[in-house]
This record gives sequence, C-alpha cells and structure tokens, in this order.
Amino acid sequence: MSDTPFGFGLPPEEPDDGDEGKKKDQESGGGQGPANPFGFGDLPGGGGFGGPGGPGADNPFAAMFGSLNPTDLGAAFQQLGQMLSYEGGPVNWDMAKQIARQTVSQGTSDGTKDASVGPADRTAVQEAVRLADLWLDDATSLPSGAGSAVAWSRAEWVEATLPAWKELVDPVAERVGTAMGDVLPEEMQAMAGPLIGMMRSMGGAMFGTQIGQAVGVLAGEVVGSTDIGLPLGPAGKAALLPVNIDAFGKDLGVSKEEVRLYLALREAAHQRLFTHVPWLRSHLFGAVDGYARGIKVDTAKLEDVVGQFDPQNPEQLQDALQQGMFQPEDTPEQKAALARLETALALVEGWVDAVVHAAAKPRLSSADALRETLRRRRASGGPAEQTFATLIGLELRPRRLRDASRLWASLTDARGVDGRDALWSHPDMLPTATDLDDPDGFVHREQLDFSELDKMLGEAAGGSTGKPEKDDDSE
Repeated sequence: MSDTPFGFGLPPEEPDDGDEGKKKDQESGGGQGPANPFGFGDLPGGGGFGGPGGPGADNPFAAMFGSLNPTDLGAAFQQLGQMLSYEGGPVNWDMAKQIARQTVSQGTSDGTKDASVGPADRTAVQEAVRLADLWLDDATSLPSGAGSAVAWSRAEWVEATLPAWKELVDPVAERVGTAMGDVLPEEMQAMAGPLIGMMRSMGGAMFGTQIGQAVGVLAGEVVGSTDIGLPLGPAGKAALLPVNIDAFGKDLGVSKEEVRLYLALREAAHQRLFTHVPWLRSHLFGAVDGYARGIKVDTAKLEDVVGQFDPQNPEQLQDALQQGMFQPEDTPEQKAALARLETALALVEGWVDAVVHAAAKPRLSSADALRETLRRRRASGGPAEQTFATLIGLELRPRRLRDASRLWASLTDARGVDGRDALWSHPDMLPTATDLDDPDGFVHREQLDFSELDKMLGEAAGGSTGKPEKDDDSE
C-alpha cells in the first residue's frame, strides 16, 4: 500500500521472485526513484522511455504512455477518463471498489490468492459461530447478536465493508477537496471554475484509488468484520474469512479448528456488543468524526506544491505528498477528542478480550497463546493502523487494551457478569481514561442508575405534552 495519502495509478503487478522479478522491475523502471503519481509510465525528464533522447521525447503522449504495452495503454486511458469525468462526492467510490477488487485479485505478498468460499468452509464457519455463541452465554449477559454467520472471500469483504469506509472517510476527503480549491488566490477563483472542478475530480480519483489500494491490502489480512474495533459489516452478520484464518494460524502451532473457534468467539462477542448496545456504533463513529474534524489540511504545503508544480517533473508532486497533508490541531479540544476515541476503542476491545478469555479458557488449551497473539497484533498496529493513518491521519489502535481488559475482569469479580455488562446501558456509565489509571477506584465506586433518571425524564416529557385540563365552561 502506498504511504502517501493521495497517489494513484494502476494497481501494482503481482510480485515476482528471484532474478526474473528483478529483471522485470528493471524493465518497468522500478528502483529508479518514486513512481510518478499518475501511474502511466515514465514522463519527460524521468530518464526512462520518454526521457531526453528517448523515443517520444518531443511527444508528451508518447512520453506518458510509450512504456506501456497495448493492453495497459487502454486501461490507462480508461482510468484517465474516469478521473476527469467524475462529478460525484469527495471520493470516487466506484474507482475505489474497482481498485480494491483488482488489488485483491493479485493476492497477498506471501502468494496467497483469493478464492470463492466452498460449502465445507461455509459450514465450518457457521458451526464455529454457533458454538461460540453457546460458550459466550456463560460469559456475558448480552444475548447473541449474530442473526446469521457467513464465510466471506476477500472480495466479498471489500463489497460488504465499503459503506462503512464511506461513512468514515468522506468527511475528511471533503475537507481536502475544499482545500484544493482554496489554495488558488481569491481573485483567480472566480475565473478558475473549470480548473477547480477538475482539481476536485482529480482529488476524488486520488482518494478513491488510495482507499481502494488500502482496502484491498486490508482484505488480505483481516479475519472478520470487526478486526479494527469498528463494525464494518452489515449489522447482525458475523463474518469470517477462511483463507485469511488459514494464513493467520499457519505458524502458530495450533489446530485450525481451535484458531477458527477462537476467532469466531471474538467476532460473535463484537456482534453482541454492537447489536445490544444501540448507541455504541454512533458513539464510535462519532468519536472518529470528532477527532477527524480537528485534522487540518496543511494548506501551506499544498500551496507550495501547487505553486511550484512542474508538469515536466510530476515526481516532485509524489515526493511532496509522501510527506503527508494532515496535521492534528494541537488544541485541548482535539486532545480531548483523541482521548475519547482511544478510550472508547480500548473499552470495546478490552471487553471483548475479557469476555472471550472467560469463555475460551476452560475449553481451549490454546486460549492463552491465542489471546496473547491477538493482543500483540492489535497493540503493535497492522494494516488497519496504516490504512487510517494514511487516509485520515488517525491510528485506530487501542493503546490501553490491557488496562481495559484488567478493569473489565475486575468488574466481573466485584459485580458479576450482570453488573459489569450493565455499564453499557448508558455512555456516561462507562469508565473514562482516568478510570483506566485507577481501576480499583472505579470498580468500587457507587454507580448512578441512569435507567431511573431516563424514566423520570420520560415521565416529565410525557406530562408536559399531555392534554390540557378542561375548562369549567366545557362541562
């Protein structure tokens, strides 16, 4: 996945190994500096096919497309047309889906290819989720949240999760699109309508391609629909990816069945939480949006890039964009927004970690090893971290996962399963970042009963809207 928050081009070719791979890389211009941002081959001044003295040096189209074979040339023109004709929102989601599907079709770096899920894998996933739900009944008071269990290919994961990515990314992309128009001097903006429109079309395509590449790479790593702590798939649908579960458990020394069952426990636990805590999804997505609102586009850098852009040397645009365009506002409000988001993620992941461990420990010999593997995977950051850090300048990492897990376990000991899970009934009842520092203080603190408060407020509201009393004259 590209490290630049923009950057686009044709998806990378399937990796080659050995001398043949090196030869192919050299023939395509690899290893000679950053690829140009449009992915159309060498441009004038690039020292490649279209460089000084090379064929097409006086012809910009020959220079731009000359290094592509006829098949790639048609795809390049098609992509260019898509970029310039796009008139939708801040992200070209049709292009994002296309790029994600193409990225998935090329396989992962270890050579694993996507494949349709067969009947045996579908049955195995359904049985694992069914058994996981039975085990979770003893570990939580929240009932099953999985109305169905599905086994997805990587391509199916892409299709199913794009609506959630749209909800998360569009607000930031909108700000970037506006910034691209604002970098023009005010006196020029009135005369530059078509240019601004083209810039925004290009911005939508750049975001679409970058998101497509990111989601395509992520599809090769995730094992379910809730890996990053957010519900990316349809509500009430527990989903696992058999091909990725096989890759995840390959070198763990644990049976495939136990790995699948443990991951099914995590997916089913997430589904219970998101289904039966109705405010939680909007709370999490709102926390992401609240933090993202404080992300500013570095307009000074954008102005500098646009002002000095040399069409003969587009590589400099790629170099500049690789440095990133997003900067968090260093304000108390932004720091508070980040703390709320990190705490919310930690509480979700900590609860799932504690509940799954309670359900798995008596039944799976590999429970401790699998728990530690998943903890490290989340804490160290993986593709999900890189995806969000690249797209919106945000790392969805539950930095205090272990603290939150210990707090939920302590609450279980002190208040029982019902008392612990009752805290999800209202967002103001949840532990705060300060409580994670002092879990014992929180565990033994008296908690407000918000259900009674809500009942009182409801009765008061009903009384204020009731029918007026009759006048004496009406009798």
